Amino acid sequence: MNIPNDAQKIIVDSATVDFFTFNVGEQTFFAFDTSRTPPPEPMVNAMAGLKLLDAPHKKLLMINHKMPMGLFDKIGEAFEVDQCMREDGLAEVIFGFKTVIDASDPCFDASCHG
Repeated sequence: MNIPNDAQKIIVDSATVDFFTFNVGEQTFFAFDTSRTPPPEPMVNAMAGLKLLDAPHKKLLMINHKMPMGLFDKIGEAFEVDQCMREDGLAEVIFGFKTVIDASDPCFDASCHG
């Protein structure tokens, strides 16, 4: 999935890259591309974006240079995750709402300790 050209740019607290929103059918997507950013920006932006998932019809699309394994470890089972490697060699991850999110949970500490 690509970010559509007509997607609307939005402001996301703590984000260091542009975020966009668009709809596909009944689903609302929030999307960002960190394929050209160094660590820890992919995790920082993913953590910021995950805070937007507050209903089952909302999804977060992350496009990255590789699968964010450290992020997967950090969020555990808190989100539905659909991942694939695209034909262009980039990693695509779609996160879905699973439970009510408590943004004060230590899971949402966007710092990188490694």
